[in-house]
Amino acid sequence: MRPRARVARRNLEICFPELDAAARERLLRDHFHALAQSVVDRGVLWFAPPERVRELVSLSGYEENLKPLVAVRQSCILLAPHFIALDAAASRLTMETPSGATMYSPQSDPDVDALVREGRARFNDVHLVNRRDGVRPLLRHVKAGRPLYYLPDMDFGRKGSLFVPFFGTPAATIPATAQLASTWKLPVLPIRGSWDPATGRYHIEVLPALADFPGEDGLEAATARINRMVEDWTRDMPSQYYWVHRRFKTRPPGEPGLY
Repeated sequence: MRPRARVARRNLEICFPELDAAARERLLRDHFHALAQSVVDRGVLWFAPPERVRELVSLSGYEENLKPLVAVRQSCILLAPHFIALDAAASRLTMETPSGATMYSPQSDPDVDALVREGRARFNDVHLVNRRDGVRPLLRHVKAGRPLYYLPDMDFGRKGSLFVPFFGTPAATIPATAQLASTWKLPVLPIRGSWDPATGRYHIEVLPALADFPGEDGLEAATARINRMVEDWTRDMPSQYYWVHRRFKTRPPGEPGLY
């Protein structure tokens, strides 16, 4: 975990320069506590009886915001940034949604890969699309009216990315959310997941579709809007963002590396 800790510590330095070193170290410890608990809780999400999953993970906003779209087979984007409740949100939503699709990064170990795939596709009809194949394979699921569970906030390199601010620092960000929403007229419903360390339980909120998205100001403005939303959520629950990812790995031309 030492390389991961170095990455997380550096991310906190970049994003919270106003905190002193001791405060960032406390935040780092809280983050690894939350991250470790989320890994342990996959055992419940992937193997426990459904009623135990419902006990662990509460859900709000589904009936009023997502269920009406599912009822008429209207595809949509479920926008789920990288917080530690990510797997809890995915499992809980697939319990309610008859069919859905999401992108998936294969694991290097075939046995682990099979375990993760089976866990994430445990409930109902879940289609896992290999992330290496890009966004195009998602289109058949759009045409089939399935919700797309999409993670908008990882650095996949310079190709196809835009540099938009995240905590005031340019971050390579794929503009697929805005592209899909614009091309296919898809509603974008943010999925906000949080973990309560006092109770050990998760709460997942299906929020109303973003208004006027992607708007008329272009892909960069729409993508920056997503990053601002993720930043706002992160400031609300700073220990629960995935700081172990190298979010600032790719730099604009001419800029030095940050790690």
